[in-house]
Amino acid sequence: MNPSTKLGANWDVVIIGAGAAGLMAAIAAGKRNKRVLVLDHAAKAGAKIAVSGGGRCNFTNTNASYEHYISNNPKFCISALKSYSPWDFIALLDSHGIKYHEKQQGQLFCDGYAKQIVQLLLDSCHNLGVCFAFGCQINRVKKNSSGFFLKTSQTPLQTSALIIATGGLSFPKLGATGFGYNIAKQFGLKTFAPSPALVPLLLDKENLEVLKPLAGVALQVAVSLKKTGFSDSLLFTHRGLSGPAILQISSYWQVGEIIKIDLLPNLDLFEHLQKSKNVNSKITIQAILTTLLPKRLALIVAQQLGFATRSIAQCSKKQMQQCADRVNRWQVTPIATEGYGVAEVSRGGVDSREISSKTMESLKIPGLYFAGEVVDVTGQLGGFNLQWAWSSGWVAGQNA
Repeated sequence: MNPSTKLGANWDVVIIGAGAAGLMAAIAAGKRNKRVLVLDHAAKAGAKIAVSGGGRCNFTNTNASYEHYISNNPKFCISALKSYSPWDFIALLDSHGIKYHEKQQGQLFCDGYAKQIVQLLLDSCHNLGVCFAFGCQINRVKKNSSGFFLKTSQTPLQTSALIIATGGLSFPKLGATGFGYNIAKQFGLKTFAPSPALVPLLLDKENLEVLKPLAGVALQVAVSLKKTGFSDSLLFTHRGLSGPAILQISSYWQVGEIIKIDLLPNLDLFEHLQKSKNVNSKITIQAILTTLLPKRLALIVAQQLGFATRSIAQCSKKQMQQCADRVNRWQVTPIATEGYGVAEVSRGGVDSREISSKTMESLKIPGLYFAGEVVDVTGQLGGFNLQWAWSSGWVAGQNA
């Protein structure tokens, strides 16, 4: 639809981005009887919502709090999360009869498909008179005495308030661009360079050659980087490491940093080897490892040790400690991430110290708002990023 031909070119609120934050902002502004227009260069709304959670949409986490977010201004997200909490979004789903379930640790997923949530949001927008323009390119944005002038590929627009909800650089196939960052820079707002987050990590050729037989092997681990750690599953891939534990730590990782991985997080292997020696001194370390780890992984660890086929009676304490260190304290230095193509979100973005935490409005440019992934607030895995989109979008829409 080209709404300007029917409704004129003047709007109370124009929202750029028809994703999670943009749609929620539109609903919030629409409830205030604002004349709202949502623009997007894509052909339809909510593409990223539709594929989230494997198509089931991990739409929130009931444990959402600032501790689950990464930002150069760590407590910035508190106000928005309080203004529109996970329970508020849950109430919205309940009111539309959408069924859901808790998977683990407060993670809520649709019983059906993510497209149900996209449709719910669109229906809510339409019921409030919100208009949409898809396939719309923004060629120019200019501040003027009446608010903002937008030159688009469809028609010139004027708006009193402008909300930037264009997301980050993750999933470029779904239309992700750096538009929001560019707008922030145009108006003199500081930004933090974006980088892929919640993303698999790549290993060097030497490590890949050794670990090649493990592609597809998964196990529960504990990963840590400096003071940050996660316990979840790890997946070996033909390019490096993935799985929830790795995705989590990737958001904190910088090139050159060492990640520590405990392949047996619930067992002190050194103590276990000593006890095994007392029980059956003829057993080999390799045999012990195969009872504790996936067989392919156990064999590779054994091969690397060089002494694992000896009976445990022939192994010194130093050698047993060496084995334990290899398993309980494996150190790996990735060479890169797999990039934005598979990253679930982008880290970095518009400096939140440039934005009011209570309104999401720019402190420098009245009437200019930012919401969602474009802001320097990045959630951990498990529904936190969508909750930030709902919360920040709602706050922006309530104040624009």
